[in-house]
Amino acid sequence: MSLLSSLHEPVAVIRSDAEALQKAAELADFFKTSSAQRDRERRLPDAELELFSRSGLWGISVPKAFGGAGVSSVTLAKVIQIIAEADGSLGQIPQNHFYAVEVLRVNGSAPQQQRLFAEVLAGKRFGNALAELGTKTANDRTTRLTRDGDGYRINGRKFYSTGALYAQRIPTSVIDDNGVQQLAFVPRDSDGLTVIDDWSGFGQRTTGSGSVVFENVWVSADDVVPFQTAFERPTTLGPLAQILHAAIDTGIARAAYEDALQFVRTRTRPWIDSGIDKAIDDPLTLHSFGKLGTRLHAAEALLERAGEFLDHAQADSSAANVAAASIAVAEARAISTDISLAAGSTLFELAGSQATLAEHGLDRHWRNARVHTLHDPVRWKYHAIGNYYLNDENPPLRGTI
Repeated sequence: MSLLSSLHEPVAVIRSDAEALQKAAELADFFKTSSAQRDRERRLPDAELELFSRSGLWGISVPKAFGGAGVSSVTLAKVIQIIAEADGSLGQIPQNHFYAVEVLRVNGSAPQQQRLFAEVLAGKRFGNALAELGTKTANDRTTRLTRDGDGYRINGRKFYSTGALYAQRIPTSVIDDNGVQQLAFVPRDSDGLTVIDDWSGFGQRTTGSGSVVFENVWVSADDVVPFQTAFERPTTLGPLAQILHAAIDTGIARAAYEDALQFVRTRTRPWIDSGIDKAIDDPLTLHSFGKLGTRLHAAEALLERAGEFLDHAQADSSAANVAAASIAVAEARAISTDISLAAGSTLFELAGSQATLAEHGLDRHWRNARVHTLHDPVRWKYHAIGNYYLNDENPPLRGTI
């Protein structure tokens, strides 16, 4: 039976970590077959995303107390890595969905959690409208939330709104009348809300990371969750966001590495079709794969280690535990940035000009890594890591560390 036939079945609810990993592997095999074509044609993955969310994977971080699997951070990161290996854009689209679920977990009221977690388990997707263009710093926000009776009105414009194009709700960072940042879970079909498909990045081409415009959009007070306060005390919101980015880059790196192996094994060995068993003995090629494989395995190990630290911090969000988790995630994020770029570049070096041919699509791995790793500067990860080990300074409480 084709996986696409499951689009007509009820939304699944995944019950365990093992089930989540099995379903991710199954979907990844399917997504990979047309990944290069989607990138080449910039074909938006509407059917694939519907299949992805109906599989139950978008609900795996919902706590067990609310009917979800409450999978470990190790498993959540691995699921994203598996999907990103198959398709870098598909791996990134749910990142902000899981981020919003974590905001609900650490800052939502019990009624908000009950209602919105139920929507997630029913297959609803959360997008995002967080970042803005033209502000003095990346952390500045100008989108306003103003009181209107028993609700609020939102006015402003967002960009880099990954997932909003495909979402049923768009969690939106807003500044209220007191200058405090909140997160409004705005229904996608709200009057005055416009999602614009104006993302034109040369990598991560189908993430839908364009603009969202709010023109006097009304939102219920019940859909507004405290946001700024999640960074005024130790919470796992920052490291949760960052481990997913590390997982995306690690998946892209693995895809580039596997494609490089396949290319060298099959396209640089003219004797292969004759059945002759002859090893590749070029020392430079062997060195390249030895170095790349070692770094990739180190990135994957650090990603798993970071997940373990994050699980510990989620169970006990003390300042020390959150700081340790943030540093472990920063280490994984730093090395995943390096290896994803290196793997894509090495694929170019080994495949030569053939890597740029459209029918091969091998260049997409480097393009995807180059665009996604710009999300937040890796140089500051190393700064925070060094400051932690050398000066016993905990990293700042924010979403980029």
